[in-house]
Amino acid sequence: MEIIIYHNPKCSKSRATLALLEKNNIQPTIELYLQNPLSLEQLKELVKKLGISSAREMMRIKDELYTSLALDNPELNEDELLETIVKNPVLLERPIVVNGERACIGRPPENVLSIL
Repeated sequence: MEIIIYHNPKCSKSRATLALLEKNNIQPTIELYLQNPLSLEQLKELVKKLGISSAREMMRIKDELYTSLALDNPELNEDELLETIVKNPVLLERPIVVNGERACIGRPPENVLSIL
């Protein structure tokens, strides 16, 4: 089964998660999501695979951009939140590792071991 990591090489947690996968003899497909943003449909799939109830759970809510765009507004629906991630991929929490129909956010990196 193909394992994918949505990776930001500048992020220490993302680098640590990739190193952990490689230490476990897993060579994941590396998706540089900042250079190749995910589509709305891909993000909807990630929400399902992560088993989360809101896109906010996979957003960097402490990021200044999150605050400046007022994304904590409860009036925003899921599609609006996901469209914002499409337009601003930096808001996507990282890293995210996908293994088939399951996904996990690598914070801390050891979290991803639960889906391998």
